[in-house]
Amino acid sequence: MISRVWHGWTSHANAEAYEELLRTEIFANIAERSIQGFRGIHLFRRDVDDGVEFMTIMWFDSLNAVRSFAGEEYEVAVVPPAARQLLSRYDARSAHYQVLVTPD
Repeated sequence: MISRVWHGWTSHANAEAYEELLRTEIFANIAERSIQGFRGIHLFRRDVDDGVEFMTIMWFDSLNAVRSFAGEEYEVAVVPPAARQLLSRYDARSAHYQVLVTPD
């Protein structure tokens, strides 16, 4: 299994709108794509000194499944225009990890 980890930061004023966009549009659009080997996504949020940090961890069966989601340059972050408008900064590249132990 592969996890894809990404971080984005927004202002306190934009945090609720960004979270809502993720939950109602972006995650729904990903699910609608029915990507073979995509296993789900976790969303994390925390307040930081200069705003709010969001972290997503996506779960895939393989790097081929990640490529189906993100394209051949799979490390490049996938950040839709509506999200870019609410973010103050974000990781330009996602990190990918081989999952060695799970809580199962």
